[in-house]
Amino acid sequence: MSLKVDWNVKENVLLVRLSGELDHHEAERFKTDWQRILYEVDVQHVILNLGELTFMDSSGLGVILGRYKELKQIKGEMIVCSISPAVKRLFELSGLFKIIRLEDSEMHALIRLGVAS
Repeated sequence: MSLKVDWNVKENVLLVRLSGELDHHEAERFKTDWQRILYEVDVQHVILNLGELTFMDSSGLGVILGRYKELKQIKGEMIVCSISPAVKRLFELSGLFKIIRLEDSEMHALIRLGVAS
Protein backbone atom coordinates (compact mmCIF):
# COMPACT_ATOMS: atom_id res chain seq x y z
CA MET A 1 0.00 0.00 0.00
CA SER A 2 1.37 3.41 -0.89
CA LEU A 3 1.30 6.61 1.12
CA LYS A 4 -1.53 9.09 0.72
CA VAL A 5 -1.14 12.60 2.09
CA ASP A 6 -3.82 15.23 2.59
CA TRP A 7 -2.42 18.75 3.10
CA ASN A 8 -4.67 21.42 4.58
CA VAL A 9 -3.98 24.85 6.07
CA LYS A 10 -6.00 26.38 8.87
CA GLU A 11 -4.76 29.84 9.84
CA ASN A 12 -1.06 29.34 10.69
CA VAL A 13 -1.28 25.55 11.03
CA LEU A 14 -0.48 22.94 8.39
CA LEU A 15 -2.64 19.85 8.86
CA VAL A 16 -0.98 16.75 7.45
CA ARG A 17 -3.16 13.63 7.30
CA LEU A 18 -1.33 10.45 6.37
CA SER A 19 -2.80 7.13 5.33
CA GLY A 20 -1.11 3.95 4.15
CA GLU A 21 2.57 3.24 4.65
CA LEU A 22 5.45 5.65 5.19
CA ASP A 23 8.56 3.65 4.38
CA HIS A 24 11.87 4.28 2.63
CA HIS A 25 10.12 4.09 -0.76
CA GLU A 26 7.78 6.97 0.12
CA ALA A 27 9.94 9.02 2.52
CA GLU A 28 11.89 11.11 0.00
CA ARG A 29 8.79 12.20 -1.93
CA PHE A 30 6.99 13.00 1.34
CA LYS A 31 9.98 15.03 2.56
CA THR A 32 10.23 16.99 -0.70
CA ASP A 33 6.50 17.74 -0.80
CA TRP A 34 6.46 18.78 2.87
CA GLN A 35 9.43 21.12 2.51
CA ARG A 36 7.91 22.71 -0.59
CA ILE A 37 4.61 23.35 1.19
CA LEU A 38 6.32 24.75 4.31
CA TYR A 39 8.12 27.31 2.16
CA GLU A 40 5.16 28.14 -0.09
CA VAL A 41 2.55 28.61 2.63
CA ASP A 42 2.83 30.89 5.64
CA VAL A 43 2.49 28.42 8.51
CA GLN A 44 4.16 28.20 11.88
CA HIS A 45 2.84 24.92 13.30
CA VAL A 46 2.14 21.41 12.03
CA ILE A 47 -0.42 18.85 13.13
CA LEU A 48 0.30 15.31 11.97
CA ASN A 49 -2.80 13.13 11.92
CA LEU A 50 -1.52 9.54 11.84
CA GLY A 51 -4.81 7.73 12.50
CA GLU A 52 -4.83 6.06 9.07
CA LEU A 53 -1.08 5.41 8.89
CA THR A 54 -0.66 1.64 9.08
CA PHE A 55 3.14 1.42 8.92
CA MET A 56 6.17 3.64 9.40
CA ASP A 57 9.87 2.81 9.43
CA SER A 58 12.93 4.78 10.53
CA SER A 59 13.07 6.75 7.28
CA GLY A 60 9.60 8.13 8.06
CA LEU A 61 10.74 9.07 11.55
CA GLY A 62 13.71 10.84 9.99
CA VAL A 63 11.46 12.95 7.75
CA ILE A 64 9.29 13.93 10.72
CA LEU A 65 12.29 14.76 12.91
CA GLY A 66 13.81 16.90 10.15
CA ARG A 67 10.63 18.94 9.73
CA TYR A 68 10.34 19.25 13.53
CA LYS A 69 13.80 20.83 13.60
CA GLU A 70 12.81 23.25 10.82
CA LEU A 71 9.70 24.28 12.76
CA LYS A 72 11.69 24.85 15.95
CA GLN A 73 13.89 27.33 14.05
CA ILE A 74 10.82 29.48 13.42
CA LYS A 75 9.51 28.96 16.98
CA GLY A 76 6.81 26.60 15.73
CA GLU A 77 5.37 23.46 17.24
CA MET A 78 4.54 20.02 15.90
CA ILE A 79 1.71 17.96 17.35
CA VAL A 80 0.89 14.34 16.50
CA CYS A 81 -2.69 13.15 16.87
CA SER A 82 -4.96 10.17 16.23
CA ILE A 83 -2.00 7.81 16.14
CA SER A 84 -2.40 4.08 15.51
CA PRO A 85 -1.00 1.70 18.16
CA ALA A 86 1.80 0.34 15.95
CA VAL A 87 3.04 3.79 14.92
CA LYS A 88 2.64 5.07 18.49
CA ARG A 89 4.94 2.28 19.69
CA LEU A 90 7.58 3.35 17.14
CA PHE A 91 7.36 6.96 18.38
CA GLU A 92 7.70 5.77 21.98
CA LEU A 93 10.72 3.57 21.22
CA SER A 94 12.44 6.36 19.28
CA GLY A 95 11.87 8.91 22.04
CA LEU A 96 10.06 11.35 19.72
CA PHE A 97 7.31 11.92 22.28
CA LYS A 98 9.92 13.61 24.47
CA ILE A 99 9.97 16.49 21.97
CA ILE A 100 6.71 16.17 19.99
CA ARG A 101 3.39 16.56 21.77
CA LEU A 102 0.69 13.89 21.39
CA GLU A 103 -3.01 14.81 21.38
CA ASP A 104 -6.02 12.50 21.11
CA SER A 105 -7.61 14.22 18.14
CA GLU A 106 -7.11 16.87 15.50
CA MET A 107 -9.56 19.12 17.33
CA HIS A 108 -7.58 18.86 20.58
CA ALA A 109 -4.40 19.69 18.68
CA LEU A 110 -6.03 22.73 17.06
CA ILE A 111 -7.26 23.92 20.46
CA ARG A 112 -3.77 23.43 21.92
CA LEU A 113 -2.39 25.70 19.17
CA GLY A 114 -5.10 28.30 19.76
CA VAL A 115 -6.69 27.85 16.33
CA ALA A 116 -9.99 26.31 17.48
CA SER A 117 -12.01 26.69 20.64
